[in-house]
Amino acid sequence: MKLMSVVGARPQFVKLAPLLKAIDRVNASGAAQIEHVTVHTGQHYDKDMSDIFFEELEIPHAEYNLGVGSGRHGVQTARMLEGIEDLLISWQPDWVIIFGDTNSTLAAAVAAAKLHIPIAHIEAGLRSFNRRMPEEINRIASDHLSDLLLAPTPTAVDNLTREGLAGKTVLTGDIMYDTVLHNRTLAERKSDVLERLGLTPGSYAVATVHRAENTNDPQRLAHLLDTFNHVAESLYPIVFPIHPRTKHLLPQILPDWAPHERLHLIAPLGYLDMLRLTASARLAFTDSGGLQKEAMFLNCPCITLRDETEWVETVQVGANVITSADPERILEAVHHWEARLAEGPADFSAQTGPYFGHGDAADIILHSVLQRSPAAAPQL
Repeated sequence: MKLMSVVGARPQFVKLAPLLKAIDRVNASGAAQIEHVTVHTGQHYDKDMSDIFFEELEIPHAEYNLGVGSGRHGVQTARMLEGIEDLLISWQPDWVIIFGDTNSTLAAAVAAAKLHIPIAHIEAGLRSFNRRMPEEINRIASDHLSDLLLAPTPTAVDNLTREGLAGKTVLTGDIMYDTVLHNRTLAERKSDVLERLGLTPGSYAVATVHRAENTNDPQRLAHLLDTFNHVAESLYPIVFPIHPRTKHLLPQILPDWAPHERLHLIAPLGYLDMLRLTASARLAFTDSGGLQKEAMFLNCPCITLRDETEWVETVQVGANVITSADPERILEAVHHWEARLAEGPADFSAQTGPYFGHGDAADIILHSVLQRSPAAAPQL
């Protein structure tokens, strides 16, 4: 069987890693022989956002790199579509594997669907119910173009059922949980990020901001950054690995803003550094979907700087508070967590399994794809 995975952004590299390890296990067992190639669209293209993830996760670099880079949604997606279509025609995979909700996901789905190549969508069924988000458009379109919907949570299954897609849906668990389980001990052993930054576990917060709804709106961004300064001044330092998008926009839209001396803007971190930084943080501020989950998996309380979340499970179990960019709500959430932490360290481990699975999502995903192949499925 020939599988082609299409990725383009750092969260997708994290999701790809356990799938490649599952393929290696099947090939080593002799149950099936799977030929796999990775297509990297180049949506995230510099070393800090791309290469380091392949190296730290110990997975091969992509066989094909389209080098698309950044650009407007239409321009970027069109370039990806053209490059992916050429590769699909020449390589003729049995399945195309897509991940998440980026422009790379949508481009691969459109290209494969028009060539009548089956599509398996990992992390299908997420819904924020906010169509102003580009990611929401990408995930809805990709789900409806796909032939196999690999849903990470029961909520995702329910969303797909309401849209009439239950017949192609499989509940798999969350593949990012596989990656966290596999790498958190490795991160503790190999990452020296706390030592490099002079941090003591439990004495700092971590922050990430990159979504267009926050970075393209000067008022929202100013609210967030001023609130970070306030927390840094009054409570504890904040480590802010700044996304290239945010770093590029900041001097243009807020030229007079300056960080407090305890708000540390640093370059993006590799996966192992970010795992250790989050695992040792007092709390996390983020607008990232992935970090909301990773914080929960690592028992780090989270404050999500958005109006909604597609990962509603993190809120339902009490691991995450949604605040938008409202300074008052953010500070209320900080005080909520401070009161909670005064009773002892956060521990969300008991709630993780019922919602996100048990760390075997990659095997379930691969088995689901192989079951739908013309050949008999191997026993995994």
